[in-house]
Amino acid sequence: MFKLNRLLTSLVCVGAFAFSASAAAQGRLTLYCSSDEAWCQQAKTEFEKASGVKVDMTRKSSGEVYAQVKAESANPKGDIWWGGTGDPHLQAAEENLTQAYISPNRKRVAEFAMNQARASKDRTIGIYSGALGWGYNEELLKKQGLPVPQCWADLIKPVYKGKVQIANPNSSGTSYTAMATLVQMMGEAEAFKYLKALHKNINQYTRTGTGPIKAVARGEALVSISFVQDGPGEKMDGYPVGTVTPAEGTGAEIGSMSIIKGARNLDNAKKFYDWALTAESQGRAKDVKSFQVPSNLDAAVSPLAPDLS
Repeated sequence: MFKLNRLLTSLVCVGAFAFSASAAAQGRLTLYCSSDEAWCQQAKTEFEKASGVKVDMTRKSSGEVYAQVKAESANPKGDIWWGGTGDPHLQAAEENLTQAYISPNRKRVAEFAMNQARASKDRTIGIYSGALGWGYNEELLKKQGLPVPQCWADLIKPVYKGKVQIANPNSSGTSYTAMATLVQMMGEAEAFKYLKALHKNINQYTRTGTGPIKAVARGEALVSISFVQDGPGEKMDGYPVGTVTPAEGTGAEIGSMSIIKGARNLDNAKKFYDWALTAESQGRAKDVKSFQVPSNLDAAVSPLAPDLS
């Protein structure tokens, strides 16, 4: 009888522990974020307030998160990947690293968001969009007597030698978008010929896509190849940063969101997914100086957001 009671007690303890662990899991979410740091922190905080779910957030560039999700695929650590350019999200979907989900809140999203969903068989969706261009330091260009570059061809001119900064396309979705844009505009051979010429004018390849425009703001570079919506925030902080889109044409990003296949906290990942598609959550981006065009058609749009038309 003693042995039986002790066995039953042990089973009860094991069961209680399992229940406790399950309950704890229901209250947590591991978020991989590839948007700007301030926006990532805002998303974490606002979702915690709205849901009561505790969020563990890691901020990395989209290329880095894709590599991490791929490396962890046998034993996923993350639950949801939010933000960053859409190409790595699409690649993750194609490689079966993310899982399909159709949110009831996607009824009021823009066509560009639904294009991502259709292309990925509902394994990712667009949450914002923005235009590629470059930022420039107004004071330093004027001081050095240099014109504001107006087109892609300007950036490879000798006058900008050592004055341009771009991220590494191996880690940065921004830079990958730039490379893909050039390939689509020029063809692969001409695009890589252009990139070879541009290399002579690059003073640094940063890890993240927002690094170059921050360097422009601090005077460490004169020109950054970056998304134009990243410029107004630097300007609001008092830095002499201007932005321009190239005359020959440019590319655009579709910032995306994906649920990681094998997510440990799947229900909470779906809750975050639903919340992130609402007009209220997307309309708050401008409060942390993120000026992308939101995918929710009812979300408040800042006048500083790029005019995609």
